[in-house]
Amino acid sequence: MSKGAAKGADDPIRFGALVGVLGIVYGDIGTSPLYAFQASIGYFQPSGLKYDDIFGILSLIFWALIVTVTLKYVTFVMRADNNGEGGILALMALAMRVAKSDSTRAILSIVGITGAGLFFGDGMITPAISVLSAVAGLEVVSPVFNSHVVVMVSLVVIVILFLAQSRGTGAIGNAFGPIMAVWFVTIGIMGAVQIFRHPFVLYALIPTYGFDFITRHAWLAFVALGAVVLAVTGAEALYADMSHFGRKPIRAAWTFFVLPCLILNYFGQGALVISNASTVDNPFFKLAPHGLQLPLVILSTLATIIASQAVITGAFSIARQCIQLGLFPRMEVRHTSKREEGQIYVPQINYMLAAGVVLLVLAFKTSDALASAYGIAVTGTFLCTNILALAVFRRQFGWSRPLAIAVFGSFGLVDLAFFSSNTLKIVDGGWVPLAVGLTVVLVMTTWRRGRGLLIARWQQDSLPLASFLARLPQSRIVRVPGTAVFMTGNLDFVPNALLHNLKHNKVLHDQVFFVTVRNLDVPQADPGDRVQYTLAAPGIYKVTLYYGFMESPNVPRALESLTEQGIEFKPMSTSYFVGRETVVLASVPKLKFVRRWLFLFMARNAVSATEFFRIPSDRVVELGVRVAI
Repeated sequence: MSKGAAKGADDPIRFGALVGVLGIVYGDIGTSPLYAFQASIGYFQPSGLKYDDIFGILSLIFWALIVTVTLKYVTFVMRADNNGEGGILALMALAMRVAKSDSTRAILSIVGITGAGLFFGDGMITPAISVLSAVAGLEVVSPVFNSHVVVMVSLVVIVILFLAQSRGTGAIGNAFGPIMAVWFVTIGIMGAVQIFRHPFVLYALIPTYGFDFITRHAWLAFVALGAVVLAVTGAEALYADMSHFGRKPIRAAWTFFVLPCLILNYFGQGALVISNASTVDNPFFKLAPHGLQLPLVILSTLATIIASQAVITGAFSIARQCIQLGLFPRMEVRHTSKREEGQIYVPQINYMLAAGVVLLVLAFKTSDALASAYGIAVTGTFLCTNILALAVFRRQFGWSRPLAIAVFGSFGLVDLAFFSSNTLKIVDGGWVPLAVGLTVVLVMTTWRRGRGLLIARWQQDSLPLASFLARLPQSRIVRVPGTAVFMTGNLDFVPNALLHNLKHNKVLHDQVFFVTVRNLDVPQADPGDRVQYTLAAPGIYKVTLYYGFMESPNVPRALESLTEQGIEFKPMSTSYFVGRETVVLASVPKLKFVRRWLFLFMARNAVSATEFFRIPSDRVVELGVRVAI
C-alpha cells in the first residue's frame, strides 16, 4: 500500500466502498450463521434443551462478536497498519521493526510464521465447510436430496470455483458486494420475523445468561466454546483486507449493517428453536417458509462461494508476501488485471488448496463434522495476532506495559479459552489445520534456513567486487558494445554468472549493471526510491531495486527508469545474465534429512529468476553453478 493509500483511510466514506466491503471483507463471517448456532446447540439433546441453555449460547455468541470482532479487531488491531496494509505478515513486519533485540525479533518471526501457516489451514477449511453447509439446505427442501447428493453437488461447486481462479476476480468482483448486501438483508429479516414473534429471546443480550450457562454446565460449556467461536470466523479478514478500502468503510459496514444483521439472525434461530424444538437439526434454513427454502439455498451457495473466493484470494496474497519476505521459494505469480496490482493468481497455491478442499469434503462429508477442524485454525491465528499486536502497541504506540498487558491480555484470555476448547477436537478433525499449519511452518523455516546457507556458501566462494574492479584496468579483458545486466544477491561480490562469462567468452560489455533486488518490510516501496545506483567503475553500475512485500518485481521496467536519472539504458540491446543454482549435498550436510530433502525439492521446483523477475526470455543467458550445502 502506498503512502497515499494509507492516508485514504481518513477519506470520506463512499457508498461504493461500503458495498465492496460486504463482498470482499465480510463473506466469511457473514456466512457463519449457516453453521455456528447449529453446531453450538449440537452438544445438547433436543429433548434436553432448556430456554436458559439457548439464552446462554446466544449470549456467548453475541459477546464473542462484541469482544473479539468489535473491540479487538475493529477498535484496536485495525489501528496497527503497515503503511495502510493489514494482515498477520504485515503485522509481523511491523512488530519486528520496533523490536529492540534479535531474540525478540526471532520470537515475533516464529509467531507470524505460525499465524500465516494456520491461515493456509483456514483457507482449506473455509470453502469446504461453507459450501457444504449451504448445499446441505437441499436436505431441508426435499428428502430426495440425501447426504450423498449434498457431497456431490458441493464437489461440483468447489471444482468450478477453483477452475475459475485463473480468470481472475475482476470480472465477477463487482457482483460480490450487491449479492452479499442481499444476503445480509435476507438473513436479518428472517431472524427479525422470529424475534418479533418471540421477543423475550432478546434477554440473551444480557451477559449474565452467558456466565450462568458457563457456571451451570462447566465442562460442557467449555466444550461448547469450540463451536461458539465459529461465529467469529473471518474476523481476521477485517484486518487483512484493510488496504483495499481503509478503516472507515470496514468499521462503518460492521457497526451499522453487518453486526446488526448477524445478531438478528442468530437470535432469530434461537427463538425458532425455543418455539419448535424439531428445528434444532437445521435452524437456519427452517427460518424461511418452505416455498422460499430453495431460493435460500441458491443464495446461500452464492454467498459461500464469495466467502471462499475471499479466502482463496487472501491465500494468493499471503503466498506472494511469503515469497517476497524470503519464506517461500519463487512461484509463478500471474497478474489477472492490467489495472489492479493486487489481483493475482498463483497456480501452485490454487492446486494445493483445491486438492485439500476436495479431500476434506470427501473425508468429513458434513459441515458439522468439519466444524471440529475449523475452530483451531481460527483461534490459533487470533492468538498469534494478539501477541504481535501487543508488541506493536507497546513499542510503536508508546503504551505503558500495564496498559498493553491489560488490554491485549484480556483479549488473549478470551482467545486462549476458545483455542483451549478447540484442542479437545484435535482427534475429531482439529489435527487437519494443525497439520497444514505445521507443514507450512516447516516449509517456511526450511526455505529461509536453506537460502541462508546458500548465501553464506556463495559469499565464501565468491570474489570481492572491489578486488575485481581494482584489477580490471590492468586486465586484457575485451570490452564489446552493448549492455549486460548481471543479477546478484550481494553487490559486494562478483556474480558467478560474470565469472563464468569471462571464463568462456572472455569479453565484458561496454555498459554493465550489477542488479540486486531488496524486499522491504513495507507493503509497497516509494516509486521515487525504487531504483538506487552508484557508479562502481567506468561503464559499470551497482543498482539496487526496492520492492515491498505486496509487490511483484519487474526488473526491466525498473531499469528503464534509469534514463530519467541520466543513465542511458537501451532495452533492445541489453542482455541479462542469470546464474542458475543447482543445489547438491555437501560431504557434511548442514540440514537434517527431512529438511534437506524438502529444501532440495523446493529449490529444484522453484520458478526461475527469469520468469519471477519478468525478464524477457529471449534476452537471457543462464549460466549454471553447483552449490553444495
